[in-house]
Amino acid sequence: MDARTPAAPDPPSAVPASRILVVEDDASIREVTAIGLTSAGFGVVTAPDGVEALERFRAEPFDLVLLDVMLPRLDGYEVCRQIRRSSTVPIVMLTARSEAIDVVVGLEAGADDYVRKPFELPELIARVRAALPRARAGSADGWQLRLGPLVIDVAGRTVARDGTDVPLTRTEFDLLLELTRHAGQVLSRDVLLDRVWGYDYLGDSRLVDVAIQRLRAKIEVDAANPALIQTVRGAGYKAVR
Repeated sequence: MDARTPAAPDPPSAVPASRILVVEDDASIREVTAIGLTSAGFGVVTAPDGVEALERFRAEPFDLVLLDVMLPRLDGYEVCRQIRRSSTVPIVMLTARSEAIDVVVGLEAGADDYVRKPFELPELIARVRAALPRARAGSADGWQLRLGPLVIDVAGRTVARDGTDVPLTRTEFDLLLELTRHAGQVLSRDVLLDRVWGYDYLGDSRLVDVAIQRLRAKIEVDAANPALIQTVRGAGYKAVR
């Protein structure tokens, strides 16, 4: 009878690193950003232009996209729009532009956040880490919430209006959920930045305003005269009880 050496037990599986697609045409910024994110524990794939970014995104799974605005072949706005047609992955845009309209255009294209260039790596990493938990966090809540005609499946992270699914990005869903859970209560922009985006002092209140506009366009019958999410001038926003 042959003596057999017992098989060694399988090593415990490591928690996979969050995978980030960095899209930046400037080679030096791309390299420094990739090194910084890798050192922070992330898995990084890079692309130098918009077309290659979409090819990589469609070929591999990513947890977040770090997307420059000014790109050759296809600009960041259009890349963001095309990603949003099929995915709710968090998108953080990098912009060297300082005009408010450029930031708003990026957010309206579907971005979740933005970072101005030149940026410090610690700030960028903080933004990335703030976005990732929103994407990964499942909810322990096993029930549904209602806001007027909306049915919010908390565990499944879906929203339906009169039986028809309403496609929301992760940020839009989290924003709707936070307001609905506190229906009738005014939540300031700073509170929403902290609870939905995960930070306060790094944030910009325009993130909240544009996200509210995008959310209203999807859930309200008339976004110009919202019935579900109201603006309380000088104070913030509230979901109607």
